[in-house]
Amino acid sequence: MSAFRLIASMFAFLLMPLAAHAQETRPSTCLAMAEALPNVTFVNLQLAAGEDVTITYAGHSTYIIETPAGVRIATDFSGAYGTRPTPDVITMNKAHTTHFTSSPDPAIEHVLRGWNPDGGPAEHSLMVDDVYIRNVATDINRYGVMEKDGNSIFIFEVAGLCIGHLGHLHHRLEDSHYAAIGRLDVVMVPVDGGLTMSLDGMSEIARRLSSSVILPMHRHTTPLDAFTRRMGEGFDLDFRDSRSLTVSLTTLPQRPTIVVLEGV
Repeated sequence: MSAFRLIASMFAFLLMPLAAHAQETRPSTCLAMAEALPNVTFVNLQLAAGEDVTITYAGHSTYIIETPAGVRIATDFSGAYGTRPTPDVITMNKAHTTHFTSSPDPAIEHVLRGWNPDGGPAEHSLMVDDVYIRNVATDINRYGVMEKDGNSIFIFEVAGLCIGHLGHLHHRLEDSHYAAIGRLDVVMVPVDGGLTMSLDGMSEIARRLSSSVILPMHRHTTPLDAFTRRMGEGFDLDFRDSRSLTVSLTTLPQRPTIVVLEGV
């Protein structure tokens, strides 16, 4: 390892928080910190062990993320999918009642809304055991009315992986959004073809994020090949006969791959 890379690795390690279950602001391993130090590759020594994360398609836009420490996260949680076992963390978005619930189970410890009921963008930054969760606010089109900051792209940083869920995204992302999101190894993408945004727009976003694994969701009746064709020949296609995918930093595919889990 070069001296620059070693120093960068030690720096990234020292930035790791010691507290858990706290709302806090902390450096993100997914953001392009290396821009501050040209020619340096940041490696997080604590998180580079290659532990497995399991991602399960529960239904609609709900994926269940299970971390090495046993934290269970349900995305775009409405109460229709992913309720058992009870998740430790749920994320929700405001677009429709199929993406949130106004009465989550009190046993759910962390309820993260992608919008701010008091106005302005939602802001989440918290550690839950071994996973750091943050969000990037975007706008939604709620029943024909564009609503600022009504959606969040949630990002889960765990076991050296950066996992993103685009939520109910309704518009193309600007450079500032991509900068705030940073690197995503795995991204969950709505492919309904219009209820969120067009397939052309969504495939453009998925290509630019350059993730190793793309997990379609929110498909409804859209033919999958309508999305995969737009992604181009640079992406492999992997159909699974299981609802679950186990992935680690060391088992990411060599080529960007669209993984279609059972039920999608």
